[in-house]
Amino acid sequence: MTATDPALTALAQGWCALSSLHGKIESHIERALQAKHELSVREYSLLDVLSRQHDGPGGHLQMKQVADAVVLSQSATTRLVTRLEDRGLLSRYLCPTDRRGIYTDVSEAGAQLLAEARPTNDKALREALDEAAQNPELAQLVRAVEELNAPAPA
Repeated sequence: MTATDPALTALAQGWCALSSLHGKIESHIERALQAKHELSVREYSLLDVLSRQHDGPGGHLQMKQVADAVVLSQSATTRLVTRLEDRGLLSRYLCPTDRRGIYTDVSEAGAQLLAEARPTNDKALREALDEAAQNPELAQLVRAVEELNAPAPA
């Protein structure tokens, strides 16, 4: 295949559209979360992921799993956890069955902030998707995002 191969060109254009959609959504949500809650998108995502943990088998995430879930390196995730812990939004403790493991839990203050920020995040996401849907190059991707985990019709 050559650089001018139509399939490769279409693939590159699709990737650019997806990247553009992601950037538009993330920057819109970032502005809303910062303005109303002094949270970044990454901080919100981390709190959200950690808030879904539970005490059952496999319910607590190791730092690598958290890093994968928020799409950051382990070192960046550790720095983010430290910042949120310093703000009193998270706490860390040793895994009771493996002393090498460290778990992170959302504190009461973190859960409260997350509950306050969730409607802001959801509204900003909806606004960003609605705006992107007006762009013919992004409309198909917006539909795909909206349909990805949509409940089946009753």
